[in-house]
Amino acid sequence: MDALNTVWETFFDVEAMRAALPDMLRIGLPNTLVLALFSALIGTVLGMVLAVCGLSQRRGLRWPARVFTDVFRGLPAAVTILLIGVGLAPLGLGIWGPNPYPLGILALSLIASAYIGEIFRSGIQSVDTGQLEAARALGFSRPSGMRLVVIPQGVRRVLPALVNQFIALIKESSLVYFLGLLASQRDLFRIGQDAAANTGNQSALVLAGLFYLVITVPLTHVVNAIDRRLRDGRRADGASAERPGGAADLAPSAQLATSQESR
Repeated sequence: MDALNTVWETFFDVEAMRAALPDMLRIGLPNTLVLALFSALIGTVLGMVLAVCGLSQRRGLRWPARVFTDVFRGLPAAVTILLIGVGLAPLGLGIWGPNPYPLGILALSLIASAYIGEIFRSGIQSVDTGQLEAARALGFSRPSGMRLVVIPQGVRRVLPALVNQFIALIKESSLVYFLGLLASQRDLFRIGQDAAANTGNQSALVLAGLFYLVITVPLTHVVNAIDRRLRDGRRADGASAERPGGAADLAPSAQLATSQESR
């Protein structure tokens, strides 16, 4: 019983959690969400650019995209954050002052873009080549066919993987503490770690973990729901494709663009 009480007091001390809760709600949670959201937005845009360049027929676009992806997927996240956050700190100091968030967001965005680019690329390549050929037969150029027909279908297929990457970003945002954070810049992990170091009790760190679970577990269920709906949609599309003329059907976005061009 003594061992059980010790474990309970070390990890689940209600008073220690209550003491850390205000800072986590007021400072840690907003900072964590800011890091994750901005990194996800920038990483998604860069990832789409990487995917398009990686599928390009021009070597001058394809090879740099592949090298970028291999480098930032191969480096540990902590190494990338330190290289960018510390290496570019003098430059950032003159622009926005002693705030590590912009460089932290940049590092997280570059890491995310490498993974998101591969997610987009695999989704685009999974679209049947007949879709692009049908678009070309209707008068679309190759870039227009990719933009209006192939890419929307590819993005739809990889939505679950994109949400999974956002979940990974939320967790990786805790590594920004390597850059040194002021009291008002601490995220959930840093607040929990500071409280645990000051009191010798790990309950505040457990509370930080609970916050991460509250954010990521619902997103995981969202991923599962999206995946089920997409699987049902693909089965429905497959059934319609078996009907006469179904194999030549274009994506709804292409049908809309065709109808608009014909007016």
